[in-house]
Amino acid sequence: MNHARIIDAHCHVFPAKIAEKATRSIGDFYDIPMDEVGSAERLLQEMDLAGIDLALICSTATKPEQVASINAFIRDTAEASGGRFYGFGTLHQDMTDEEIGDELDKIVSFGLHGIKLHSDFQRFYIDDERMIPVYREIARRGLPVLFHMGDARMDYSAPERLKKVAREVPELLSIAAHLGGYSVWDRAEILAGEENVVFDCSSSLPMLTRERALWQIGLFGVDRIFFGSDFPMWKPGEEIERVRALCLGKEQEEMIFHKNFERWIMKKV
Repeated sequence: MNHARIIDAHCHVFPAKIAEKATRSIGDFYDIPMDEVGSAERLLQEMDLAGIDLALICSTATKPEQVASINAFIRDTAEASGGRFYGFGTLHQDMTDEEIGDELDKIVSFGLHGIKLHSDFQRFYIDDERMIPVYREIARRGLPVLFHMGDARMDYSAPERLKKVAREVPELLSIAAHLGGYSVWDRAEILAGEENVVFDCSSSLPMLTRERALWQIGLFGVDRIFFGSDFPMWKPGEEIERVRALCLGKEQEEMIFHKNFERWIMKKV
């Protein structure tokens, strides 16, 4: 491709038969009108329109019995994409230790590259003591965790809780979505300086002023920020333009659009 490389580090896709319903449910949860449908087909179309080379795809299990089918779906969808999708699996906090270990082994064998957890949907506190051994098992397999972060309406995904996890499980690489705290960005400042925490800018730039976004990016370090659209919540092309409107300059834009993700997650130097 002739354009500068772009990786979208935060996208959700669902099986075609439930994609419309699942997308509508997300919109209802956040009280945001949803114009898109979270299907792989629509995401690929949006990627082509926006000039996106690669998208991290994930989904979240709200019940333990959903985990295996979601992970198989993400594997199959990534494999069918011709290298356009980069899959993250999921887990559920109510699985047994044995089930979690078996599923993590399966996730690795599937060629998935990390774990997505959304504690607000899944109803657990990020720093719940029962999750600490789970995080250690995830880290032992060399996988990062993409955490949904922050919501002023609840406390499950509070930035302070991720800070505790970062300190207690230093071997775990955490991706703090939404610049560390959707709708509680001021509290996300507590994550600055944590060596094992990186960030994506999904579901943040539409709500933040340019000055605030630049301040937050500078606080965390531009070398720790990934571009993310949070598709289907936002159109990837519009989110790319929001990054460009920050006027960071070519070098820093390239870091956010692909170089940081390649270095931190894909382990490319």
